[in-house]
Amino acid sequence: MLRHLYIGAPVALAAAAFAATSQPAAAGPVLDEILEKGAVTCLVNSNSPGFSTPDSGGRYAGFNVAFCRMAAAAIFGDADKADIRGIGFSDSMKTIVADGAHMASRSITRTGTRDTDPGMAFVVTTFYDGQGFMVPKKLGVASAQELDGATVCAEEGSTTLLNIADWFGDRNMNYKVENIADKTARLQAFFSGKCDVMSSDFSALAADRLLAPEPAAYTLLPDVISAEPLTLLAQPDQALESVLFWSFQVMLNAEALGVTSENIDAVLADLENQPAAVRRMFGADSAMGDMAKKLGIADDWAIAVIRQVGNYGEVFERTIGSASPMGLERAGTANRLWTEGGLLYAHPIR
Repeated sequence: MLRHLYIGAPVALAAAAFAATSQPAAAGPVLDEILEKGAVTCLVNSNSPGFSTPDSGGRYAGFNVAFCRMAAAAIFGDADKADIRGIGFSDSMKTIVADGAHMASRSITRTGTRDTDPGMAFVVTTFYDGQGFMVPKKLGVASAQELDGATVCAEEGSTTLLNIADWFGDRNMNYKVENIADKTARLQAFFSGKCDVMSSDFSALAADRLLAPEPAAYTLLPDVISAEPLTLLAQPDQALESVLFWSFQVMLNAEALGVTSENIDAVLADLENQPAAVRRMFGADSAMGDMAKKLGIADDWAIAVIRQVGNYGEVFERTIGSASPMGLERAGTANRLWTEGGLLYAHPIR
């Protein structure tokens, strides 16, 4: 009997605590600001084919842009309420710290020193990348091991410079760096022959090659010299971070469960006959509705994310996948779902 009393007391306390935390909660200060403004301000690269490029009217589209729209869809139920702004790499983190934007989705690597900066919150990795090298084919180079004495164009303020120093230094190879912050100037320097090689994330190099006068004249070397987890960045705010993290989990779970922007309405029309995980994710009286109340966001936030943005696989394929101009293969990479051997592990919506 005493044993039952001993066990029961913590259980009762836990139940009471759960009931208390299940009540509607106020949003965090940054999320409050977003709700008051009526838009989420999101920073992207100003010109990165496949990832973020503006059309003639200044409207951005691409892989990274999709996560800005994901946030707006979740918060407001309207993906168009994303105020998307192009910005250079070196200014993006400074802008977040200075409260000049709510979030950034522009291929920023999560590192230890960045993550411990109190002015920034790294939320969730959307793309697993690695640093590499691009060279003119006429150079006749097949491996980075042949780059001794090369002049390398790289981006000021990025982890690229540190990785280059480590890689060349560990191999006692000589090199020179053209450290150029402005992307247009950096590409001009490389394409004009001022640099022998361009170094950046593989995804960025694939995008930059499309900006060359003759893209076919350049090749990406096979060497991968670093790990680059490209992560959504936000102003520190638990509620906003939760919105971003769980919205991304909805995109991963939807892909794993076969729910797309094309079939979601049919799924919703027959929700009672769907698998339990689908019912929890899209049911108004289930996890989706409960999370909406706690965060103070759109009641159908998960539905809005998939209907207006799509699942992760859809976004990948239409923006940077094998059928897109970028032509990136997802198969065999870390950017697959965990069920297929990748690193994209969907957390449970329940």
